[in-house]
Amino acid sequence: MIRSEWFFWLVGAAFLVMAAQMATDRTNPKRYGSAAFWGLLGGCFFYSTGVVQKSLPAEPLGVAVLALICIGGFNRTAKGVPDTTSEKQRTELAARWGNKLFIPALTIPVVAVICAALVSKWRIGGEPILEEGSETILGLGIGAVAALLVGMAVLRERRVSVPIHAGRGLLESMGWALLLPQLLAVLGAIFQAAGVGTQVGKITEAILPDGQRLAAVALYCVGMAVFTVVMGNAFAAFPVMTAAVGWPVLVEGMDGNAAAILAIGMLAGFCGTLVTPMAANFNIVPAALLELKDQYGPIKAQAPTAAAMLGCNIALIYFFAF
Repeated sequence: MIRSEWFFWLVGAAFLVMAAQMATDRTNPKRYGSAAFWGLLGGCFFYSTGVVQKSLPAEPLGVAVLALICIGGFNRTAKGVPDTTSEKQRTELAARWGNKLFIPALTIPVVAVICAALVSKWRIGGEPILEEGSETILGLGIGAVAALLVGMAVLRERRVSVPIHAGRGLLESMGWALLLPQLLAVLGAIFQAAGVGTQVGKITEAILPDGQRLAAVALYCVGMAVFTVVMGNAFAAFPVMTAAVGWPVLVEGMDGNAAAILAIGMLAGFCGTLVTPMAANFNIVPAALLELKDQYGPIKAQAPTAAAMLGCNIALIYFFAF
């Protein structure tokens, strides 16, 4: 049986290899900080297996997370010059290969769908091929490995070091912001466990006029967007606002359609994703990769769309979910 932890180990190993490269890269002015950050992260992928199996204590992982926050927060990471092609060479290669460059990228979703829809049902000796409950993440992992092999075949590249160097350059360009979505998702779980949604619900019941459906819908949608702006992740905002307004007020109190309200409510949260630097992988990372002069350029361009979408979501729930 293929286990999901094998792919987590593979990711951890990739981080460790790239960290070793960073430590020896004299073009990186903060090479030791960068190596420590990604090496520590890579080690966590291996150590966490023992934590899940309860053979190792969890406290060192918490210390590691705090160390990662300190290294990133004090700006101890930087970008070096990876051993890869120049911009001119990449432009020439892009013109040469054309649309064939999309083949590796499309390989990932194709393989992931095949694994989730077909391979997940296959069994050998009564035992499933893919670990039960992890079919999706396994499909993504297998798809990524397959895409790497397909990409090397398409581009006729035999050296594994080439994609590793290119991956390190991309990793250093994104920097510590790559981990922000995961950290913010955990923050949302902490908020929910601490009862933030319950307390927000009590405040809502105290200030919300009885029977004012439009006000309740607007509060839920705007609240989803605002919490997403704060947390940077709509999935983190969803349990808080749903426990506070979505379920008790709109579904139970006003007899709304649960599926419609919660699905559109999540979309309202994504409106906040478009306008917050906390959603680093959507807004800050693209600006860094494209080397934009204004790091908040994507947010400024997306703000009008976010506002229009938020208004549409409020109208959709108000007119069609009751």
